[in-house]
Amino acid sequence: MKFSSLYEELFYKSLRIRLVEEKIVQLYPSDKIQSPVHLSIGQEAVSVGICHSLAPSDLLFGTYRSHALYLAKGGDLVGMFGELYGKTLGCARGKAGSMHLTAPEVGLMGSSAVVASTTPHAVGAALAAKQLGKNHIAVSVFGDGACEEGAYHESLNFAALYRLPVLFICENNGLAVHASLASRQAFDILRHAQTFNIPATRITEGYDFLKIHEVACKLIEQVRRTPGPEFLEIKTFRYKEHVGPGDDFHAGYRKLSDFEQWKSRDPLFTDQALVGKFTPPILEEINQAIRIVENSPWPAQEELLADVL
Repeated sequence: MKFSSLYEELFYKSLRIRLVEEKIVQLYPSDKIQSPVHLSIGQEAVSVGICHSLAPSDLLFGTYRSHALYLAKGGDLVGMFGELYGKTLGCARGKAGSMHLTAPEVGLMGSSAVVASTTPHAVGAALAAKQLGKNHIAVSVFGDGACEEGAYHESLNFAALYRLPVLFICENNGLAVHASLASRQAFDILRHAQTFNIPATRITEGYDFLKIHEVACKLIEQVRRTPGPEFLEIKTFRYKEHVGPGDDFHAGYRKLSDFEQWKSRDPLFTDQALVGKFTPPILEEINQAIRIVENSPWPAQEELLADVL
């Protein structure tokens, strides 16, 4: 598809992610999806802005809330739905599920349900790139909850100590399940990263894919040129519940008014002209992918222990 501007292209990519996840919301009650889902609705701009700034050879490591990362980095849509359905067409042949999406062919090296567990993987990949004289960088994307884990602190320290080509990105939606940031952390995420002598940048407009792309391009170029780690914190907003397709504002741990304020700035709500233009072709692609997956085979019994080490 041809786009008249960078804004249109990033808008299309963001809307595609949202419509994919809205389709998941529709499908989930049918029990066709054989996996818990942590939706990225509301946070699409982060993945789109970052991934559009990366080279195909750059390596990306994500979290269990990784649908947006997978699609933004170029993961196959049929492979994603196949994984959610538990079919052999899935990117991990139906064995990994939503929380462990991977697409190494486009540089998404993995995601994990274990908080902060892929951050040291990214640091290890950056160390290998430096030792082998490669020009690609590693990118670690994690939530604010990961900043409380020991592996996270050790990863920042190691990357800073050995001047590794890694970009740390905190996708900060202010929540760890139902717990607010203020109830969990006695430190400021940005200032904490700076104590490791890692340059750190904060974006508060996590709905603005153009700004995220602009800042990410500069930081990625800096990591590639130096090399050395950089840190980017992006404030964002999770529209749906922690896990599952529902809304949870009735639970009392966050305010509906905060959602309405964020929504008023979200281009996927405010730019209805482009929503109308791009929705039909995106839905056609989504429905075609689902038809392919629903008519595809389940894993055979002999595959039960295949790929198990």
